[in-house]
Amino acid sequence: MKIFYYLIFYVLLTLHTSSYADISNCKNFKKFSVEYFKCKGNLVKDKTISAGQNIIKDTKDYQNEEWSEEKKKIEKTKKKINEAKNKVLNK
Repeated sequence: MKIFYYLIFYVLLTLHTSSYADISNCKNFKKFSVEYFKCKGNLVKDKTISAGQNIIKDTKDYQNEEWSEEKKKIEKTKKKINEAKNKVLNK
């Protein structure tokens, strides 16, 4: 249970520091300037794109992991069918 709490603490700390680092980049501009809004917009866009790519990657990895056994079973079945077909045709 302690490991779970340490893990949560680590994740929250990591998220907090990364978001704080991104905010400081836009503090160089005036609050309502065009450059400030461009900076904030680019930060949001970059985070959205990276999150979307991570979701897609995780989904593909999960599917490959979960379906790998089923793919092996299908390949074995195809092989057995082809062997049986060859036996029947060669008789």
